[in-house]
Amino acid sequence: MDKFARLDRLPPYVFATVNKIKMEARRAGEDIIDLGMGNPDIGTPQHIVDKMTEAAQKPHNHRYSASMGITRLRVAIANWYKERYAVDIDPDTESIVTIGVKEGMSHLVLVTIRPGDVIFSPTPTYPIHPYSAIISGGDVRGIPAGPDQDFFDNLMQATRQTWPKPKVLILSYPHNPTTEVVDLEFFEKVVDWAKEHDIMIIHDFAYADLTFDGYKAPSFLQAKGAKEVGVEFFSMSKSYSMAGWRVGYCVGNPEIIGALRRIKSYLDYGIFQPIQIASIIALEGDQQCVREINDTYRERRDTLITGLNRAGWEVPSPKGTMFVWAKIPDQYLHMGSVEFSKFLINEAQVAVSPGLGFGEYGDEYVRFALIENNMRINQGIRGIRKVMQ
Repeated sequence: MDKFARLDRLPPYVFATVNKIKMEARRAGEDIIDLGMGNPDIGTPQHIVDKMTEAAQKPHNHRYSASMGITRLRVAIANWYKERYAVDIDPDTESIVTIGVKEGMSHLVLVTIRPGDVIFSPTPTYPIHPYSAIISGGDVRGIPAGPDQDFFDNLMQATRQTWPKPKVLILSYPHNPTTEVVDLEFFEKVVDWAKEHDIMIIHDFAYADLTFDGYKAPSFLQAKGAKEVGVEFFSMSKSYSMAGWRVGYCVGNPEIIGALRRIKSYLDYGIFQPIQIASIIALEGDQQCVREINDTYRERRDTLITGLNRAGWEVPSPKGTMFVWAKIPDQYLHMGSVEFSKFLINEAQVAVSPGLGFGEYGDEYVRFALIENNMRINQGIRGIRKVMQ
């Protein structure tokens, strides 16, 4: 195993420890309410499934596809951005289809940085953001994010203190796991900062549509000059509940898109074409399904927040994502997030994600994923209430 050099810098997967406890409890007959992994349980809308099924019946769709995505899908992506955000995207030079965001971001960072280059990433954050850089040989500087943090001020301070200067900043708003949201002014400041310091921006927009209470998430590309400095990834996984389909795309700066297109041409032949065809229908069809998915997550959020607060666990209500980021109650704070997560499985029969798995600044928190229905969430609340009392 010591021959696998790129694994040397990857720590043990924190979530695996908690998953092991969860599976052991289930094998012992415990009914565990799983609010851990952010794996959507809502079925893909039927019209999307029907289109994929129809396309899969045609033999000409069984061949290799295009690594950058078929033309009609890239046109649909461009139209989607124009309609939603008034952003012009050239489907030929400023868009590329990826096998989910994790694949696209990993390969983009791989082709962008050299060993030793510095990458800025929030902490805590979704693990692929910093680890895409680590796997590629880069050095990551974590910028504290989340409640009680001013991310942009922390970014300015890190910029002054870091040498060599960073090459890339990876962002994601609405943010997983902290559920933090920003306005367009924030992205405009980021663009100005990136221009001043000659830094590339990668924005992960996976939760674009999962927003609540009147909040609408801006696209990074809406900021003036954004395409001069960066790109944005979008995932079909959450908005259209297509997680297992593995469809994402990257849009923005043509030079950056070109670099990703070039490396992907060596690595893959594109997504199975019927899935790409179904994705066109998703983007161009009636968006009522997106609103219904969003409403489902909002209802689950309200059920969980109300239940936690009534149980004596005061947790703020997020304006975005499919998660709740909850600070560990004071009486259990000394346990840290991993031991507290084990404790919840064993004592409350509820599985959550330990905040430490998202970075060192997350260890006082756990993340709830809204992936069980309201009845199951209420069952989990009853278990938590017994623990709290």
